[in-house]
Amino acid sequence: MRSKNNNPYAKAAGAYDQNAQQNTPDQRELEGRVLLKSARMMQDLVSDWENRTSEILEATLLYNRQIWMLFYDTAIENPEGNRPNDLRSNIINLANFIFKRELEILSNPQKDKLSVLININKEVAAGLLTGQKAPPPQPSQAPPPAAGSSTNIEG
Repeated sequence: MRSKNNNPYAKAAGAYDQNAQQNTPDQRELEGRVLLKSARMMQDLVSDWENRTSEILEATLLYNRQIWMLFYDTAIENPEGNRPNDLRSNIINLANFIFKRELEILSNPQKDKLSVLININKEVAAGLLTGQKAPPPQPSQAPPPAAGSSTNIEG
């Protein structure tokens, strides 16, 4: 019987796990990349609008809709999650706008209507890829008074 350290399957699983941890982006980065891919697909569609087919248009909008359905479902299904209510509400409202705009585009295809979807995806992706802002300073770490300020709160 082989010891655990000599098991080639255990070594392979360990190597896979280590590689996955090192090379898998975090959730925010992954979401940002997917949104940028969708924006790029829509931009390519706009750039070659004369040669588009209804199948390409439908597939491009379906890809975008699937992304936003995930965001929408997560916002709806996780009210106690780690997202503030304002953020959840904004995600739901944005998703509803996107779904409505996609239906408008499918019923009356016009390339100008895609620009707002492209911009939304780029802006949200930029926020996701930028990372979170630093938390505000704690009361014990209050910033020093501004230069020239005569206010002394330390007594």
